[in-house]
Amino acid sequence: MFKFCSLFSGSTGNSLFVETENSKILVDAGESAKKIVSALSLIGIEVTDIDAILVTHEHIDHVKSLGTLSKKYNIPVYANENTWNAMPEQQAKVLEEKENYGRSNIGNGKKINIEFVSANPTGILHLGNARGGAYGDSLARIMRFCGFDVTTEYYINDLGSQITNLGLSIIARYKEICGLPFEMPENGYYGKEIIAIAQKLYDEHKDTYLDKELDYFKKLGTEEMVGHIFDDLKEYRIEFDVKSSEKALSEKYNLMDVVDILRKNGYTYEADGATWFKCSALFDEKDHVLIKEDGNATYFLPDIAYHMDKYNRGFDKMIDIFGADHHGYVARLKSSVKALGNDPEKLEIKLLQLVRLVENGEVVKMSKRTGKSVTLKELIDEVGVNAARYYFSKYSLDTQMDFDLGLAKSKSNENPVFYVSYAYARICSILNSQQFDKKCEKYIAINDDTSYNVLEKVYEFPEVVKTAATKELPHLITNYVYELAGLFHMYYAKKRVLTEDEEETLENLNLIKCVKQTLFNALNLIGVIPPEQM
Repeated sequence: MFKFCSLFSGSTGNSLFVETENSKILVDAGESAKKIVSALSLIGIEVTDIDAILVTHEHIDHVKSLGTLSKKYNIPVYANENTWNAMPEQQAKVLEEKENYGRSNIGNGKKINIEFVSANPTGILHLGNARGGAYGDSLARIMRFCGFDVTTEYYINDLGSQITNLGLSIIARYKEICGLPFEMPENGYYGKEIIAIAQKLYDEHKDTYLDKELDYFKKLGTEEMVGHIFDDLKEYRIEFDVKSSEKALSEKYNLMDVVDILRKNGYTYEADGATWFKCSALFDEKDHVLIKEDGNATYFLPDIAYHMDKYNRGFDKMIDIFGADHHGYVARLKSSVKALGNDPEKLEIKLLQLVRLVENGEVVKMSKRTGKSVTLKELIDEVGVNAARYYFSKYSLDTQMDFDLGLAKSKSNENPVFYVSYAYARICSILNSQQFDKKCEKYIAINDDTSYNVLEKVYEFPEVVKTAATKELPHLITNYVYELAGLFHMYYAKKRVLTEDEEETLENLNLIKCVKQTLFNALNLIGVIPPEQM
């Protein structure tokens, strides 16, 4: 199957001619091009019969000598053993597949539901929502790219005491604007968005709506706040496939029917006038109330019904993304799934850790109740969507993070968003200045480690995406993008892309076009749109 022929041997190593069923390869270990041509002719091999030259790493200095040979006889030279798997010819695959480069079907149509953000419609989205949103949307993009059938979902909590307090808060602010005595409810909402809703109501109707029932203000507040939330998310490049409503769910399912199923399965009991869920018999350490003594359901019961509905919709896997403050909720929710007769392994609950906003070395405090929180919208206005999406996708979800405002806005290489964007924009600038419509038929000029390092990283992309999808780790894409940009910057510093040699220039342009396409595809998976000019 293999035929080996030693051309030279000595202190500098060996030069071998290797013939396989498909290829004739010269493995050089430190001899000059002229000597190699002579030695080959002695064993009856013409240089033109060679398919490729592979230079061992310890003799990389001979690449330039062999580069002359490769150009004269149109033979590609590979700079080291590793680059054999990064052959320049593979660039054609990147350029042909374009926006589909890196796409796969490892998900095989598996139905995945990802629920994220799902903030109560009682205030504007904050930094925790921003982080959860970036993670959920990026994960959905990555998994879709790998052939999973993904449904993204937002659950609107539009029932319960928080909506009652929302309505009462709007009434109080409306009275204030009308010049009447007012009193904020005990658990009212003080955000400026509540005042804005009341002001809009006054501007349109003056004081004629003072006699409206509480339900009117609850509905008005919910609709206004939900509208604000989804407007901000759209600007943040997040749109949901499904928007579920707690109110609609209560009309679809009778909550007492859910309790009856739990009771039938032996997971409820009565105590102190309340109906309890026996979580301790499953995954939780203690039991929890489903129906309070006054006959009203706790907030936990609608959540049980909501997840029952998810299972009824036939997903193979459901991913919930909650804040760190929901840590105690995980065992409780998984217990309810099991108690209803469903497979708890199909439900995965991820907890996102805290975000600290830092400016000038100081932590910017957040307080949603007092209206002084830093909102998603304010962050976008301050640093831009690209920076927000990139930074929130930069870290594993289970690690605390500091969001440095100054760094995110800086135009320096210390800012990874700037660093990556500049690589992309620089490539665009080069390509836009050239007539680039000629296709490379053979790659013979690319023969250096710097170029091959870039190509190897480009060719890693499909496997990185698969790993990010299967392990549900979007930050692997962000890390990859930064590494690829770094290798390109190194390449640009060491190599002349545009040379006097037309063939070499064409090959270089093909290489950087591959980098551009890969950067674009990777950044798109984390919701970042790179600029073509900077």
